Amino acid sequence: MPDQAPTTSRRTLGHYDRHAQAFWDGTRDHDVSQNREALLRHIAGEPPFTLLDFGCGPGRDLIAFTALGHCVIGLDGSAEFCAMARTHSGCEVWQQDFVALDLPDAHFDGVFANASLFHVPAPHLPAVLRALYATLKPGGVLFASNPRGEDEAGWQGERYGVYHSLDGWRAYVTAAGFVEIEHYYRPAGQPRHRQPWLATVWRRAGQGWPAHRSSTASA
Repeated sequence: MPDQAPTTSRRTLGHYDRHAQAFWDGTRDHDVSQNREALLRHIAGEPPFTLLDFGCGPGRDLIAFTALGHCVIGLDGSAEFCAMARTHSGCEVWQQDFVALDLPDAHFDGVFANASLFHVPAPHLPAVLRALYATLKPGGVLFASNPRGEDEAGWQGERYGVYHSLDGWRAYVTAAGFVEIEHYYRPAGQPRHRQPWLATVWRRAGQGWPAHRSSTASA
């Protein structure tokens, strides 16, 4: 399969750069507290935690995590998003393409990937997940929320996405070494056909954390 990264990154990030203010206006009040809480409650130890907001956009969740007292760094590929996130949150924000990451080893207690990893083309996803695994401390937690589908991929306008099934997503993340903690669908309280988002929570094994699936995974 040919390398998709240059086209998918260039077009998708170009869209976000051009529509950064509209994206902020449209998403700044979205309530994803359920997702932030899912990450935080599974991190061992006492807060504050060191977190990476992977695909931080204009900074909504950077603001929320900082208000809770955590040390959070943002990462996004869009230059406009990074500039806005720094202004809105006051946090350190790294501009990096998802398929060309340069992350510190064993640095973060948690990685929050809310509506971001689905932009990674499937051929590049194993390397991206391995990079996120390596940047977590042993026992650290990855939260990921993606629009769900049947493992199809393609363009919606100028944005590229992969729409993973639960089984397909599990195969990628477990192959990277992660252990599943739980999963759920959003928005809460709706019938499944009205829950387009799949949220999953994972742990990096090591230092006393077992390398087997948790019994707390939920449908």
